[in-house]
Amino acid sequence: MDALAAGSSPVHALCPLAKLFATIIYIVVVVSFGKYDLAGLVPMVLWPVLLFEISGIPVRTCFHKLRFVLPLVLAVGLFNPLFDRAPYLALGGITISGGAVSMVTLMSKGTFCLMASFLLMATTRIDALCAALRRLHVPGIFLTLLLLTYRYVGVMTEEVAIMTDAYKLRAPGQKGVHYTAWGSFLGQLLLRSMDRAEELYAAMRLRGFHDHFHYAEAAPCTAKDAVYLVICIAAFLLLRFVNVAALLGSLLVR
Repeated sequence: MDALAAGSSPVHALCPLAKLFATIIYIVVVVSFGKYDLAGLVPMVLWPVLLFEISGIPVRTCFHKLRFVLPLVLAVGLFNPLFDRAPYLALGGITISGGAVSMVTLMSKGTFCLMASFLLMATTRIDALCAALRRLHVPGIFLTLLLLTYRYVGVMTEEVAIMTDAYKLRAPGQKGVHYTAWGSFLGQLLLRSMDRAEELYAAMRLRGFHDHFHYAEAAPCTAKDAVYLVICIAAFLLLRFVNVAALLGSLLVR
């Protein structure tokens, strides 16, 4: 993610605050669609896809990075067809229930929101994003927690990998960690993580850390960023209140 955020493109060059506001507004607009308004929701995917192309980040990279999160998002609406079996529309003699439509709509909402969030993180350095949040007067303790969680989640992942390798050496031929060892495994992970956290905190204090996020400078917003934000808001409102898919369909029929 740091390598992606260090890229060079018109999207990377935008003010983090403008990208943050655009992402929040996009998510709010996506969530505001009705549960049966799938036709109106689908055109909302154009915004993240277009920015992925401009930024030079392949869309497949987004889905590859989020491959562990997407199944959880897609599983949210799996039971809708069971609770809403009333016929909603018919296509070629096939009746589709309202639950099926609401399921696809809910899955699409979650996917679009994840794409927008990933796009923000993939085009904005974490320290620049924290600096933008600081300009919004977000408490410093939250920014510090966000920054440290982002920076050092990999440290815990390394500890998990070391413990997993050690377990495999002691239990050759066994797939994964046996459920009887889950408790001790998590306990050891907690203790090892606490030890590493103390070491990291001591190193940070020796380098001048004073319990607050203070070393990043917020990038100034320019007229270009304001124009970008206005265009985004206008596009979101247009896609929200105008059924672009139905409009294009009527034009093609004519």
